[in-house]
Amino acid sequence: MSESAVSELIDRLHDEATQDRPAAETPDVGIVMGSDSDLETMLKGGRRRGAYDAFVDELGFAEQTDFEAPPGERFTFETYVTSAHRTPDLMTAYAETAEDRGLEVIIAGAGGKSADLPNMTASIAYPLPVIGVPVQEKSVDSVIGMPTGAPLVAVDAGKSFNAALSAAQILARQHDEIRDRLVAYHDELRSGVGTVSRDLHDHGTEAFAADREE
Repeated sequence: MSESAVSELIDRLHDEATQDRPAAETPDVGIVMGSDSDLETMLKGGRRRGAYDAFVDELGFAEQTDFEAPPGERFTFETYVTSAHRTPDLMTAYAETAEDRGLEVIIAGAGGKSADLPNMTASIAYPLPVIGVPVQEKSVDSVIGMPTGAPLVAVDAGKSFNAALSAAQILARQHDEIRDRLVAYHDELRSGVGTVSRDLHDHGTEAFAADREE
């Protein structure tokens, strides 16, 4: 990211923080990551489904890419790369303007052994809730290692899908529509388990396994 791009983003964030736009027009959730190499884990396209899949496919959110021109969907999220080590000024600007820009919760992911983005974002954005996502197993200790009095909620390594669900749970305390979507998603999971259990028992192991391979 060029120096001019960093400065432009910082200025943009501070400008957006002064606009006092209606809550229905601003992103509800911010997703930040330390590098675009984290994109596969933090959003979609990896071995497991990510936050983007949870928000868009399961909960009906839309990605907001223009602060002044929100999409038609009521609930939205935004995405940024804000490296704690390479662009600490951008990370700080994002975290300190988040609440004034209308965000209700932040999901922050980082990889490596020095995965400091979730911790630092949580410290600066406080009391806005931040959900940390260790991008790799070796990132877990760094992400969850916050001292007493500096809260950070975190999910297991690589599970940004769960982070999105947790963010939606926070929003659901104020928005019945999101609560209903979460309940519908959970009911679908229950139904799927019931169907699998019935078919396994009724068809037998060999026939069930053969059907799965077709």
